[in-house]
Amino acid sequence: MSSDPWGRVDETGTVYVRTADGEQVVGSWQAGSPEEALAYFERKYEGIVVEIGLLERRVKTTDLSAKDATTAIEHLRGQVDEHHAVGDLDALRKRLDALVATVDARREERKVQKAKQTDEAKHAKEALVVEAEELAQSEQWRSAGERLRALVDTWKGLPRLDRKSDDELWHRFSHARSAFSKRRKAHFASLDAQREEARKVKEKLVAEAEALSGSTDWGTTAARYRDLMTDWKAAGRAQREAEDELWNRFRGAQDVFFAARSGVFAERDAEQGENLKLKEELATEAEKLVPVKDLKAARAAFRALNERWEAIGHVPRDARPKVEGRMQAVERALQEAEESEWRRTNPEARARAEGLTGQLQAAVDKLRTQIDTARASGNNARADKLARELEGRQALLDQALKGLEEFGG
Repeated sequence: MSSDPWGRVDETGTVYVRTADGEQVVGSWQAGSPEEALAYFERKYEGIVVEIGLLERRVKTTDLSAKDATTAIEHLRGQVDEHHAVGDLDALRKRLDALVATVDARREERKVQKAKQTDEAKHAKEALVVEAEELAQSEQWRSAGERLRALVDTWKGLPRLDRKSDDELWHRFSHARSAFSKRRKAHFASLDAQREEARKVKEKLVAEAEALSGSTDWGTTAARYRDLMTDWKAAGRAQREAEDELWNRFRGAQDVFFAARSGVFAERDAEQGENLKLKEELATEAEKLVPVKDLKAARAAFRALNERWEAIGHVPRDARPKVEGRMQAVERALQEAEESEWRRTNPEARARAEGLTGQLQAAVDKLRTQIDTARASGNNARADKLARELEGRQALLDQALKGLEEFGG
């Protein structure tokens, strides 16, 4: 019979293993010596030890599921309980029990972690729903649409909740996206209708602009083009392709008209510039008639100059007041000379002037006599009062005498 600390072989070749519950039969060995039998079953024990060690490392260092770990533990426990190995089987059972405890603890940790992840996912999805419902009311169609698409991607990356909670939140989320899409579709449908209406209006404006492009009624047509531009801006934008094509036609028609007008105005400006030079020369010649020495000759000369003036034609608008003002000044000087001559040669006016002068002279002489008498009698107050009256009469007399001089008196 052969034995070691954990097993023995009896005379019949039966192999036993020692456990806390006593000896257990391992098997029968007839092929060789008892030592070989013990060595064989000890190697089987070492194989189980290696397998348990490997499972312990997998549980500790990998994401081996609790289910798979439990299956592996039960498989090894079956090998230990079958007693087909020689060694400290009780120690192996303790290691397996410890491994079960580790797996159970890991299962609880994962359960807690999963609950935490689920709670976080729920809050995250609720936040996505709230944001989606806010975006559903937005009119920032492009940015809000892009953000909603990003929210969908975020949603897909989150863990699923229980079916009821997940379905309820997804229904709200999906409804918000549908509401936004419906509003956006309605907006752009309305916008398309507005753009189509704008296209029709602008086609009419283009037709009128093109019809006016050959007009030579410069002022009226230019004013109408300004009105058409106001109507164009008020019509709103058409579809991009139509807008560009219509604008090019509209602008092209205006360019044709204004280019023609500019050419005509350039010729007119050149002509009016020459007219201005001629009128300036006439104004200089007219100014030589002042001061008037011979009224009749000056008047005849001015009429001749004025006839030449009228024959010349228009001058630039901004230069007109100045050059016309020069001729008008000469004309006023001639009128004043004529009026002066008339007053000088008018017998009735001269008689009235002489009569008024005589009356004022008599009044002045009378006042002077009264002043002398008052001062001689010592009545200075009356003399001062009469002196003030004398100043006023003397001023009138001086003015009358000046007027009388105009008659050559």
